Amino acid sequence: MSRFQGTDAYIATDDLRIAVDAAVALERPLLIKGEPGTGKTVLAYEIARAFDAPLITWHIKSTTKAHQGLYEYDAVTRLRDSQLGDPRVADIANYIKKGKLWEAFDAPVRPVLLIDEIDKADIEFPNDLLQELDRMEFYVHETDQTIRAAVRPIVVITSNNEKELPDAFLRRCFFHYIRFPDPDTMAQIVEAHYPGIQNRLVAEALKVFYELRETPGLKKKPSTSELLDWLKLLLVEEIDVETLRERNPNKLIPPLHGALLKTEQDVHLFERLAFLTRRDGNRPGQ
Repeated sequence: MSRFQGTDAYIATDDLRIAVDAAVALERPLLIKGEPGTGKTVLAYEIARAFDAPLITWHIKSTTKAHQGLYEYDAVTRLRDSQLGDPRVADIANYIKKGKLWEAFDAPVRPVLLIDEIDKADIEFPNDLLQELDRMEFYVHETDQTIRAAVRPIVVITSNNEKELPDAFLRRCFFHYIRFPDPDTMAQIVEAHYPGIQNRLVAEALKVFYELRETPGLKKKPSTSELLDWLKLLLVEEIDVETLRERNPNKLIPPLHGALLKTEQDVHLFERLAFLTRRDGNRPGQ
């Protein structure tokens, strides 16, 4: 299999490329952590694209149980069908619904299996998948059959660090933390999404963006996707570089800030900062 180099739409750093290749070589799940907006989920899509592999996605919710990734037996429908005299009830396999792991194990070519936001589920969820992810097989009691992976999938698991994952689970993964992109990397990401965009506008927008992220007390820092949305709006509304450079105390909040600030607390924070700046500027001797 060729090595992962990123794609034209996904700028991969050297350490991320090494992590992907290491997980593939070791045949271990790749556990990806990082703050929101660093491209954790998108990474699985781009790995599938780079390796020309089918992608199977399992988005985890707080109510998701591990067995749902294997299969589910619909006993209620079978009971109803039996009451109606449906001949399908003779074969219990008609009421077995394949889960995402089963789909991945059945894939004729090596797929990429994304288990997205695993930390949303119950704390026992990762442990309940240990054996299946290790051995790449599981047993279906209702049909008395063992399902084995035809080819071992590339497993990508993302976590937002909402809760700690069990040590036994962590030992079976190759771990990588995606750091938030530095300005140079971010400029490459912007160029990948908006080829030929005005360099001066991007440079000034990035300066405003990173200053905003570093504001003390900010509840939700804007992410990469929010920066891209903001840049698109700046272009649509024809906001020029000089407008972004303004440091008017009355305009501490960037133009079109609704694309960047997503909570009322953060908007109020900048309003208070603007008030304090105006007040200090009006003091005698200032």
